[in-house]
Amino acid sequence: MSEEVSLDRASQPLSGTAITFHIVSTAFFTFICYLAIGIPLAVLPGYVHTDLGYSSVLAGLAISMQYLATLLSRPFAGRMADSVGPKTAVLRGLAGCSVSGVFLLAAGFFPHMPALSLAILLIGRLVLGCGESMVGTGAITWGIGRVGAQHTARMISWNGIATYGALAIGAPLGVVIHHAWGLAAVGATVTVLSLGGFLLARLKTATAVVRGEHLPFQHVLRKVFPHGMGLALGSIGFGSIATFITLFYASHQWPNAAFCLTLFGTFFVGARLLFASTILRFGGFRVAIVCFSVEALGLLLLWQASSPALALVGASLTGFGFALIFPALGVEAVNLVPATNRGSALGAYSVFLDLALGVTGPLAGLIVGQFGYPEVFLFAAVASLAAVALTVSMYRRTQPASSAAVPG
Repeated sequence: MSEEVSLDRASQPLSGTAITFHIVSTAFFTFICYLAIGIPLAVLPGYVHTDLGYSSVLAGLAISMQYLATLLSRPFAGRMADSVGPKTAVLRGLAGCSVSGVFLLAAGFFPHMPALSLAILLIGRLVLGCGESMVGTGAITWGIGRVGAQHTARMISWNGIATYGALAIGAPLGVVIHHAWGLAAVGATVTVLSLGGFLLARLKTATAVVRGEHLPFQHVLRKVFPHGMGLALGSIGFGSIATFITLFYASHQWPNAAFCLTLFGTFFVGARLLFASTILRFGGFRVAIVCFSVEALGLLLLWQASSPALALVGASLTGFGFALIFPALGVEAVNLVPATNRGSALGAYSVFLDLALGVTGPLAGLIVGQFGYPEVFLFAAVASLAAVALTVSMYRRTQPASSAAVPG
């Protein structure tokens, strides 16, 4: 299924209201996808570790399997968006999210058979990861195709608002559903929501496929490699919080761990809404440097947290700092390739996010086993500070060319 619509319609000037509508309505499908991800997010580590009786490393693996699948499917998702159209990618991704809910539902019926339940659960996580890559890349490319490349930063920003807004809502919602009806009900909820998103996406107008040369994925990957490494280092903080905040709270016998994820998402969304325009004003590199620094501060507070209140402040600062990292470095990365390779560039850039989240779970589990839960956040803070150094280096490399382009 490929997408062919009139280029004339897609290229007509749009009003500010129409631009916002197209951006938000396209990002809505990312919201649905990440509800499917967020609803089981705070439930699965405890289910694997406590209900099934497996180690903290396997609890982390249950989360990270999704990110591994997303990592491996990013090249395919980016090429799909470029060649057959982003709407097709979004539809296939939402279908995958719905199927993952069916696996989650099935896993909930076998807690008395831990190996079987875990195997079904991991298969569902793999399917969900593939769905995430197609929806994430497809929705951004779809939105950019509808409103124009000049609004790339806004589209990426709103996609992130949808992502972490869904996680902020989904995490506590999943806990409530799990406590009331069990894991099978969590899976059923994911299935129904994703299927609803699929049906709505079918009604939305497709955009034209941009014709032209498609660069090999490896070539695109090399172009965006430094930007992706910065993203990967900054994403370790989010991966640490998403995977181990519930067990970190449990180790201190603190209540309401899911509220940490809610505050992380709330401050993330707030930063995107209030400060997305700073990327256009100051440039992606300078914004990213500030964001990495704020994220590192939040993670250091989590490392030293002696009370739930301090942990909430740390999670909030981490979410606030992490908010603009993806769009800030993403705009710089996408500008390195022609429009015909926009989906591939987004896919290649996003690979580094998936890679970071994929390795964070098991690696953080090993750190927990050796040193304890707080040191996970110290490790993530050091990674954020390394990202500051890398981004400063990239920014400095752009300055001679910029200076030479200024007359006089």
